[in-house]
Amino acid sequence: MWSWQHAWDSIPVLLEGFRITVFVTIVAFAIAAAVGLIVAVLRIALPRWLIFPISAMMEFVRLTPLVVQLLFVFYAVPPSISGIQVGIIVLGIHYSAYMAEVYRAGIEDVPTGQWEAARALSMSTSRTWRAVILPQAIRRIVPSLGNYAVSMFKDTPFLFVIFVAEMVTRAQQYGGQTFRYVEPITLAGIIFLIASLITAYFIRRLESHYDKQPG
Repeated sequence: MWSWQHAWDSIPVLLEGFRITVFVTIVAFAIAAAVGLIVAVLRIALPRWLIFPISAMMEFVRLTPLVVQLLFVFYAVPPSISGIQVGIIVLGIHYSAYMAEVYRAGIEDVPTGQWEAARALSMSTSRTWRAVILPQAIRRIVPSLGNYAVSMFKDTPFLFVIFVAEMVTRAQQYGGQTFRYVEPITLAGIIFLIASLITAYFIRRLESHYDKQPG
């Protein structure tokens, strides 16, 4: 039967794991967003033969399981690099491969006339990217980037394979100590659901904000 006492007692343990989950998600998302943007711009701006190695690596990342990537990097790097650091790096690179495609689609969706107008105003290439192309592209892809943020958040339990005590791992540890698994696992699922719904709400608000802006 459900025990409210065990459910209540497990909350501090779960919140400690939740703190790690959120930290990993935020930092990994920042890495994924930055690397994905760089890769997307390079793939558009540079000749195909020059960007081929990066494109091949991104394709490899997309076609291999996240768990395999986590295990490979964890055992390949020096022991001085912690599991959390490995998890952040691998999650960031893994999702950057997907975000790069989202960025590229957003950039290619910007009307050609915007490029021509920038050239007519004698704007430099870098300024054209910063002031004209990227703001319009990112506005178009906010929902997709937000969806990947939620997906990354839900993928953090995979970090248990490299001994990172995120929220689900903490729930299992509590269950192992008390022989009560239902309460902590259920609460972990509820916390994931609530956090995902809150994130989705703010993503919709941000999308609505961009939709109201002219251009």
